[in-house]
Amino acid sequence: MPIKTRQLKKAYQYLLSIGLVLLVAILSFYSIPYTGYKVVALLLLMTVSVLAMLFDILPVLLASALSALLWNYFFIPPVFTFHIDNAEDFLMFLLYFFIASVNATLTFKIRKEENKVRDKEEKEKTIQLYNTLLNSLSHELRTPISTIVGAVDTLQENKVKLSVANQTALLNEIETAGWRLDRQVENLLNMSRLETGTLKPHFDWCDLNELISDVINKISVADNHSIEFTPNDQLPLFKLDRGLMYEAIKNILHNALQYTPDKTKISLEASLVEDHCTITISDHGKGIASEETPFVFNKFYRVPNTKTGGSGLGLSIVKGFVEAQKGKIELSNTPGGGATFTISINAETSYLSQLKNE
Repeated sequence: MPIKTRQLKKAYQYLLSIGLVLLVAILSFYSIPYTGYKVVALLLLMTVSVLAMLFDILPVLLASALSALLWNYFFIPPVFTFHIDNAEDFLMFLLYFFIASVNATLTFKIRKEENKVRDKEEKEKTIQLYNTLLNSLSHELRTPISTIVGAVDTLQENKVKLSVANQTALLNEIETAGWRLDRQVENLLNMSRLETGTLKPHFDWCDLNELISDVINKISVADNHSIEFTPNDQLPLFKLDRGLMYEAIKNILHNALQYTPDKTKISLEASLVEDHCTITISDHGKGIASEETPFVFNKFYRVPNTKTGGSGLGLSIVKGFVEAQKGKIELSNTPGGGATFTISINAETSYLSQLKNE
């Protein structure tokens, strides 16, 4: 992660600026027989230029003034004095001081303008992302709402004429649409918690086999998909946030159910790999192109040319929930076709027998 140098306290910026100029001056002093004092001026100017890209204007101006004085005292003949005998050297010193100051000022102003342009681009990108979200949600929310309203109207207007089978079908449509609405609202709330930083994991002992089974039992799977999971009896208990893990696994499964072809299988596996709680979820769909994999966990991102539906929040929420537990999630292609999501968390472990003895 790059150091945000301009966010350092002013005192640190002054110390680092002075320290770097002194370091370059000391190194140049011992190499003067090989370089000459005119080359030292270029080295010090380059140092001031680097500082101008890193720090605020005042520490850089101080560094430029210090570098000019150091160059005069230690390098311009006669050395160890601020007196300059040669008119050419005196002119060079004035030019050096002027160029160093102007260089620092211009670099700072250019950087300031670049930051303005960058902020403007980020605002435009944010507006575009939220427009994408609103457009997506308008469809995602309108569709189940229309389904519910239409089914309710049909039941009210034709209750006597409808057969029991047709009434049951309409009620099933209402239930499915209601769950779809609930999932979208839940995703929005979860994303809000991640964005505002209010998400605080609550760790407790968790039976991963039981957790995964609960998720699978909760999800309504149509006949055109199958989910396979064989509990691993050798697993210890893991100290995790059960709620976050539940939501993460559920979102990945919903994603697989939505975007994989009919009659395909989704496999889950839980294991302990090098002290890490590892959950692998594999589907047998079309997979994801390698150039798209770096973006699938971004907010609102949807892989091009995929089935419509979804707000593009599910996988970004999964990533946030996993990272909140100091874990990571990776995406790879399944051998033979499909996508594999691997969650890995360095969680504390304990076997049930050990817990009973505590």
